[in-house]
Amino acid sequence: MARAFIFVLDSFGIGGASDAAKFGDAGSDTMGHIAAACAAGKADVEGLRRGPLHLPNMAALGLGRAGEIATGKLAPGLDSAVTGFYGAADEVSSGKDTPSGHWEIAAVPVPFDWTYFPNTVPAFPAELTEAVIRDGKLPGILGDCHANGMDIIFKHGEEHIRTGKPICYTSADSVYQIAAHETHFGLERLYELCKVVRKLVDPLNIGRVIARPFVGETPETFVRTANRKDYAVPPPEPTLLDRLVARGSKVIGIGKIGDIFAHQGVSEVRKAPDNMVMFDKALTGMDDARDGDLVFANFVDFDTLYGHRRDIAGYAKCLEDFDRRIPEALAKLKDGDMLILTADHGNDPSWRGNDHTRERIPIMGAGPGLKPVSVGLRNTFADIGETVAEHLGLSPGKHGTSFYSKIA
Repeated sequence: MARAFIFVLDSFGIGGASDAAKFGDAGSDTMGHIAAACAAGKADVEGLRRGPLHLPNMAALGLGRAGEIATGKLAPGLDSAVTGFYGAADEVSSGKDTPSGHWEIAAVPVPFDWTYFPNTVPAFPAELTEAVIRDGKLPGILGDCHANGMDIIFKHGEEHIRTGKPICYTSADSVYQIAAHETHFGLERLYELCKVVRKLVDPLNIGRVIARPFVGETPETFVRTANRKDYAVPPPEPTLLDRLVARGSKVIGIGKIGDIFAHQGVSEVRKAPDNMVMFDKALTGMDDARDGDLVFANFVDFDTLYGHRRDIAGYAKCLEDFDRRIPEALAKLKDGDMLILTADHGNDPSWRGNDHTRERIPIMGAGPGLKPVSVGLRNTFADIGETVAEHLGLSPGKHGTSFYSKIA
């Protein structure tokens, strides 16, 4: 049996990107700065977590060594005997966003530049806003700026409920986000509005339109729900996922994987409200996968709840909670299986602003009979996809170089 499992810790970069300065991110290091803060006691929160960063399972898979490859430094608390294969990878795609990172992991780098809305007020072109209001049959919009998702809901949520105007905002990513109340505005109405906006921003080359539903009646009770939906531009050419489905294999997408790939090459979508339930879904996916299948999971809480909010202690605890679950996944590996843990970009919670950071990503993996060796520094995330492709018996693609021969 040959099956593969890719778990993406969304935004868990490990620093050292060769072109970080181009993005204003020279020196950013999500993992390293979290580990350093924990070691210095700066991430201690009573009742939440305390002390050095404790990730024994990822350290054993080579996380610390991957960070050392990326930056030349071993992060505190991550020195360990290594039982898995490990390495680091540079990104060649033009952006530092979620679609670019995932598509490149799936062996299709993004050579073009997305369009980004300026960090001004208003952020959106007047003609676009006029079209959104007209075609969406809206009384107007709120927001129209760069913002953190929950902050802007706290600010405009009550006015949104009162007026029926959706909350529209963006970030440093190529994205148009729409927050609306699930019952007062309506979930299906929000989805339909996103479809309208998707058509309107297509000529602008905007990567994603995201529905951000929430519930609650006051800022104290507002909370986003698990019914987020991304309307993404499809990848520019067939990805690893498409190649597998065309071969007759099944791709089980956990979390927002289906949305990221515009539902191309994804046989099943299994969503959940948080990382821990997502992990449960991933484990069930592992149970259901057959010979030649891929389970591709995205664990988004690291990014949305802690990276963007610059919450070092919360990010650290989220990592520790995730690490405790890893033995459950390793226990499900059968002869011929491969599990890879990686990331799609960085989001250093110690960094200025609240946006993604350009960083290298970790490669950590294991499987019965696979060697615990370094696969070094890879030139592109696409090497991950091509390694999985070779493992699952696919012919090589156009991008990336498999490191399967190093570990098999």
